[in-house]
Amino acid sequence: QVQLVESGGGLVQAGGSLRLSCAASDRTFSNYHMGWFRQAPGKELEFVAAITWKGSTTYYSDSVKGRFTISRGNVANTMYLQMNSLKPEDTAVYYCAAGSVIPTMTRHDEYDYWGQGTQVTVSS
Repeated sequence: QVQLVESGGGLVQAGGSLRLSCAASDRTFSNYHMGWFRQAPGKELEFVAAITWKGSTTYYSDSVKGRFTISRGNVANTMYLQMNSLKPEDTAVYYCAAGSVIPTMTRHDEYDYWGQGTQVTVSS
């Protein structure tokens, strides 16, 4: 059982930056593919970014491509999401997730473990 804990959320003005972290409890963290999802009030869970277990391949939704960067530090059992040029529409609860077999990397139902979420609010 992998436990995931997100941190780094907060309130930022449009155009600003935040870096989210996702710390994993399990030393087998490096064996899992990882992803970030977000959910805005009244909306469905949305894929944001994902990274393979080696960190060799990354995936981004069109809405964040060029602004967000996903990375991981397998020694530290931590994944990151650097968010730049934030927009009010990026406001949401951000969740990190882990899975061992993820064919598409973008479907939330393919991930096995989830964190509790961290709130990101971007003011205009």
